[in-house]
Amino acid sequence: MPYSKRRMQNLGLIAGNGRFPFLLLDAARAHGLNVVVAAIKEETSPEMNDRAAADPNIAVHWLSLGELSKLIETFQHAGVTRAVMAGQVKHKQIFSSIRPDWRLAKLLLNLRTRNTDMLLSAVAKVLEDEGIHLISSTSFLEPMLAPAGVLTSRAPDEAERADIDYGLTVARGIAGFDLGQTVIIAAGACVAVEAMEGTDAAILRAGDLMRTLHADDSPDADTTLARRLTVIKVAKPNQDLRFDVPVAGLPTIETMRRAGATCLCVEGGRTLLFDREAMIAAADAAGIAVIAKEPPSR
Repeated sequence: MPYSKRRMQNLGLIAGNGRFPFLLLDAARAHGLNVVVAAIKEETSPEMNDRAAADPNIAVHWLSLGELSKLIETFQHAGVTRAVMAGQVKHKQIFSSIRPDWRLAKLLLNLRTRNTDMLLSAVAKVLEDEGIHLISSTSFLEPMLAPAGVLTSRAPDEAERADIDYGLTVARGIAGFDLGQTVIIAAGACVAVEAMEGTDAAILRAGDLMRTLHADDSPDADTTLARRLTVIKVAKPNQDLRFDVPVAGLPTIETMRRAGATCLCVEGGRTLLFDREAMIAAADAAGIAVIAKEPPSR
């Protein structure tokens, strides 16, 4: 449920990369909230400074990955008691580029498993202990959640639906292990599984693999498989909407077009669709079917 101006005057925004932080910033300002942005030097667009310069109710503070103490001090100094994470922080950044301060180093030493969910949950617990409550990143963006059903003019065909059924089983399985949330399927075979590289890179990897497999085909060979990739993106079984919410948008469609993918399946009510009208128009122009399936009952 969105938070009203009456309940919360200052919102802390931990901003990663992409457009997500800006969309959330716009939504929060539309609710009349002052926004204190903790911009991650390794991820956040410099455009964030321009937004702050144009709006006196936005304050931006830059910090590096690993500066957990500085994050807490920044929010506490600004009187922030509720905060939200928005925008991707690349998994490989978290586990390779991070230079932890003493507080984060202590947290990392106590982690049983160093996956993203475990790390972010531990960070959320530290913030909570310091009086900063992390809220769902969909709190202000519920209208952007994908509605269930076929979203494009073209529905998935029989082969694509079969790949969706199989892919959903695979995707939910790997998501349960926090390995990734996307799989790419062709003709009932799993071509690629998302790992630390992210969704777009996994899609392009699948496209490259299929082109490699058919590079030596004769001119009259059936290369349908090379152009029949179906992308399935799901939420984790116990998705914590405070972070790592599944997202798709116009760049997803462009990446699929480059890879030769013809169908995208996401979960309705659990996936944010950015620039939905432009995204669907681009999918229609490329002949890509987009469908949102109802998530399994919990």
